[in-house]
Amino acid sequence: MICLGCGEGDLLYFLKKNKQIIGTGIDNNEDKVARCIERGLSVLQGDINEELSDYPDGAFDYVVLSQTLQQIYDPSTLLRSMLRIGKKGIVSFPNFSHWRIRLQLLFTGCAPISHQLPFDWYDTPNIRVITIKDFRKYSKKVGFKILKEVAINSNGRNKQENITKFLPNLLATYGIFMIANGRS
Repeated sequence: MICLGCGEGDLLYFLKKNKQIIGTGIDNNEDKVARCIERGLSVLQGDINEELSDYPDGAFDYVVLSQTLQQIYDPSTLLRSMLRIGKKGIVSFPNFSHWRIRLQLLFTGCAPISHQLPFDWYDTPNIRVITIKDFRKYSKKVGFKILKEVAINSNGRNKQENITKFLPNLLATYGIFMIANGRS
């Protein structure tokens, strides 16, 4: 498994310790990569768009892009590269159409800020606004097959994420998709 945009390696560390995966990561932030290495993780510093070209076809069972897609300039190229080097891709992102985000925009007239989207408009790494519905439509358009999807809401009173099956585009704070090559 390879984790793209792995940050300080929280997901990679969790999977290594709790699921015994063998994995690596790529992140462009030198300090975050150093933190990963301190935690005993195998992580490269570099641009994920460029680093993926060094891997052979089918090198990984899974390629994970966790909460990074909204920061990518050319998502189609990156997702194709992910599915070239991995048999399956797992993509997660904050759902910009969650009801609280919609209400903030409606009532304040300002770019929303939330736990999932904690940045002001001028200081955000996010360059794309993605919704669960948009990602489904996009996958059909560009030819990725959605194998599984889950919508979660992390705004509950307990700190555990709750699976959202009813109106996920409105009620979920995150979308998580397992994708592969081919049409849905």
